[in-house]
Amino acid sequence: MASDTALLKGRIVAAHGRHFTVEMPDGHIRQCFPRGKKSGPAVGDLVLILAQGETEGVIERIEPRQNLLYRSDDMRTKQFAANVDQLLIVVAVEPAFSPDLIGRALVAAQSADIVPVIILNKADLVDGLAKARAQVQALAADYDPPIPVVTTNALDAEATLAALRPLLQDKHSLLLGQSGMGKSSLLNALVPQAQAATQEHSVALDAGRHTTTSTRLYHLPGGGAVIDSPGFQNFGLYHLSPGEIERGFPEFKKHAAQCRFYNCAHRREPGCGVLAAISRGDIRPERHELYLRILAENEAQGRY
Repeated sequence: MASDTALLKGRIVAAHGRHFTVEMPDGHIRQCFPRGKKSGPAVGDLVLILAQGETEGVIERIEPRQNLLYRSDDMRTKQFAANVDQLLIVVAVEPAFSPDLIGRALVAAQSADIVPVIILNKADLVDGLAKARAQVQALAADYDPPIPVVTTNALDAEATLAALRPLLQDKHSLLLGQSGMGKSSLLNALVPQAQAATQEHSVALDAGRHTTTSTRLYHLPGGGAVIDSPGFQNFGLYHLSPGEIERGFPEFKKHAAQCRFYNCAHRREPGCGVLAAISRGDIRPERHELYLRILAENEAQGRY
């Protein structure tokens, strides 16, 4: 490995497979690859590279991270971004979004100490707005304080900017959501020069089609950055321990303090404070069911 004096520091601003675009402090862009078969860099990472010519380089080292958001299942691990201040989870009035998938993304954010914000997009579709808003508010209210919810209509760029700019100022924010939720339209409103591809969702399937194929960081006018990532249709959490999974359900915490056993798993143990809270209506049963599903999935894979 080259000596540190020969290395240049930059930030990864785009990733596609093992191809990484690194932005240098002076704004110069280099196309880089990790050395050998090493992988692991993510958009948002600060890296040390060995320059090759004027436009390329080799990633020698990843600097210590503030955090890393990723999902993992029995097929693969997918890194979304590193060094993120907040996660913008985009849902829409149409097509229908999955509360299960959104709940999993919230668990991942909680485990990585990333502040979540829910964006309810396509508010111009008034016929389904009340139902979608009720679903989102239920998810947001599980947290204390409740997760902020911002309603947007990406077709109205001016209103979208007014709603989102105060949240994004001087922060690195990750846009995340299922396909078809309008992430690319939101990005176009925030960063017009991005010219992100947009595509109408498939009404017949009531599901979106992937329009973002790589992850990319865009600088925002006035400071801050937003990272766009491909839409997803599954969100495994195989990398989380039982304790980290429980931490992703913060509404459990004060009730877990009342559990009879210090190592209570909140399944069927006698004297469980969490189960008692569910029976009283203090915790939504849907949240506990999600918690049990995640535990069961990880156990079935022999994760612990």
